[in-house]
Amino acid sequence: MNIFRSLIGKVWHDPNAAEVVKISEGQLYLVRSGAVRGGRECIYNDAMATIRRVPSVEHHFQLVITRVYEDGDQELLEDEEETDEERVFLISEELEFRTSTTADGEPTFVWRDLHGDIDELYEFVAAGTNEPTRAFFETCMYRAMYERKYRASADNLSDAELQEFIWRPPAEKRGKGKATRKASASNSQEASVPTSQEAAVATASTTSPAGSPAKAKAAAKSSEPELPTLASEPAELHLWDKDRGMFVKQADVTARVAHNPAGGQYDYWLLASTDEGQVLAHRISSDMNQKMSSRVLSVTWNNVDDRGVGNSWCLRFLTEETFNKFQLAFTRALWEAMNQWPWDKAKPDEQNYVLSSTVEDVEMKDVEDEDDEEDAVEEELDKSEDEEEDEYPDEDEEAPAMPKGRNKQLTVGYKGDRSYVVRDDKIGVFSHTGQGQVKYYASISNVATPKGKVFSPKHVMLHDQDTKMVLMNPAEPHALYNLDIERGKVVEEWKVHDDITVDAIAPDNKFAQMTPEQTLIGISHNALFRIDPRVSGTKMVDSQFKQYVSRNKFSSVATTEAGKLAVASEKGDIRLFDSIGKNAKTALPPLGDPIIGVDVTADGRWIVATTKTYLLLIDTLIGEGRYTGQLGFDRSFPANAKPIPRRLQLRAEHVAYMDGTVSFTPARFNMGEGKEENAIVTSTGQYVVAWDFAKVKKGHLDKYEIKKYDQFVVQDNFKFGDDKEIIVALQNDVLAINKKSLRRPTRASLAPGGGRSRSSIVNTPY
Repeated sequence: MNIFRSLIGKVWHDPNAAEVVKISEGQLYLVRSGAVRGGRECIYNDAMATIRRVPSVEHHFQLVITRVYEDGDQELLEDEEETDEERVFLISEELEFRTSTTADGEPTFVWRDLHGDIDELYEFVAAGTNEPTRAFFETCMYRAMYERKYRASADNLSDAELQEFIWRPPAEKRGKGKATRKASASNSQEASVPTSQEAAVATASTTSPAGSPAKAKAAAKSSEPELPTLASEPAELHLWDKDRGMFVKQADVTARVAHNPAGGQYDYWLLASTDEGQVLAHRISSDMNQKMSSRVLSVTWNNVDDRGVGNSWCLRFLTEETFNKFQLAFTRALWEAMNQWPWDKAKPDEQNYVLSSTVEDVEMKDVEDEDDEEDAVEEELDKSEDEEEDEYPDEDEEAPAMPKGRNKQLTVGYKGDRSYVVRDDKIGVFSHTGQGQVKYYASISNVATPKGKVFSPKHVMLHDQDTKMVLMNPAEPHALYNLDIERGKVVEEWKVHDDITVDAIAPDNKFAQMTPEQTLIGISHNALFRIDPRVSGTKMVDSQFKQYVSRNKFSSVATTEAGKLAVASEKGDIRLFDSIGKNAKTALPPLGDPIIGVDVTADGRWIVATTKTYLLLIDTLIGEGRYTGQLGFDRSFPANAKPIPRRLQLRAEHVAYMDGTVSFTPARFNMGEGKEENAIVTSTGQYVVAWDFAKVKKGHLDKYEIKKYDQFVVQDNFKFGDDKEIIVALQNDVLAINKKSLRRPTRASLAPGGGRSRSSIVNTPY
């Protein structure tokens, strides 16, 4: 293998040379080797490949594939096309990089898609590239792998020492050792986080809230790591005292957002230290449930230590300038960690969109001090509601014993005044009594395909005036199943498409289940389509089908009353369509967290998207430009005037009483024909959570109420046409609660032992 020593020396030793080598012409393909999904999909018909240095991180390089436009092409795409201009891959052994040739003898470079399925590979066809250029590019890839692995220069390496990085099929690797020269510095930097930091975290987490974290300082003093820093600002460190119900100052610290190269390109940490040493080190992720307030210049977050103890922390900054610097660095670090993508590569309007979602001006109050007149009235309502509930008999005592298994899904009826709960291969049917209760009515057992194969539905949706239920079978992703509710039996299999899976479904419009409408909406990971069970053969409507070249990872879909669509993805982005078969009118960029559910108001004005730790509320009304007053479903937002996404999340001090973790179920607006939405309901763990939508629209994002149960909440939703009664499926029970019985969060209502009324619970006998 020719090392091209003189040429490599010129580009490798120049720190100002961002690009090491480039191949200007080629095509990028996504190759699937699996038997079911095999094939080659062209991603970029015209592209160039570059090996690029990672700014500020020594010994790290990226393989960058950039789409090349012909003159005029890019302008044509700006209005509606969802552009995907660049793919970036951190160069490492894990890519399993290799060279090959096409059937026509053109040289190719092949590597794994680390974020895709196991059978997916990328292939760059370097058409017309001569052999010396191809060999030079290949050698630079191996040198980059060496430097990242050993954190040392690849100068003066022999060809034999680079052989380690030449990919071989697994069969060829067995029994072969690797000829390596390990750099002396590598061993000390391989660990993701130094042990001293981990000890500091554990110590700081268990320090008495009123005491000093001196022990944590001493534990970390010996070997605080030198990490590249994005921000370093003075602040006060506070810890939530669960007994006293207030934040207690721990120390004056230097707060840092730092990059840990040993943990990967996008491994970031929040650190706090004093002159005596480091007192806190938490990895930056959305599980922190972070919340920023520019009003009190604070950042609050949650952390669960190695013992499973959850705490709430707060950094309070001394000036607006230091707060803003820290906020920007933290937001950048979190975004890069979630998206695995450089912040500087995001477009300015996308950066502004992300930054606009980070600060919520909510005062950091003591929980027990929220005693304004409105809350006092609500407390009185809570008391009266509890008294009313206690008047009902305790139905649990006479309920039959529970069978094995757990409730998994809930769907609330539209016309039949029924709710349905899925448990394994059974569906329990519950009637709404009209007295704020549910009553077990019947069960549908042994759910099976028309051929008799029993299955547990992955997802269910009521259909055709509540006479049918559409089931998704995890074993048959290309088909849907029609269950006749009156007969309690699956009567049809609807094969949607031979190659395209159905990953999620939605009604044709918000209230389609109230009508005889037969069609419904389906999505796969990168396609949006209409399904019509009345057509012969496969049920996908060819004229209403849109597939995207890029891997969009669509996860959920919702429709408005007019049939317009909101489609969310695992990447965290949201697309708004006025109809199927066209490009999205609006594409809202991702914050980085996967979206697990999406809902939209009937008029399309508001969207609520659910992630693990927060809800994202978006106003789709266009506020300026030529389309002022229209919705993002019908027109694109101006690039400089995208909507401001608002996070609905639980306050860190409340989460501290809830074992320190949040995992929301898909949130829903209350709904009913001719009724305006005024509430949002979701759940996490053992808690039902509801927001007053009217207060949220006024900017009171932390005005939520909670009710705790002694089991995990599987799913909850408002009864159709009712903004007060909530149907709740617990793991073993089903119940109806009045929204008034939810209480504002306090230690009493959140901590273990927080009560629930048993009177409206049905111990389901199906």
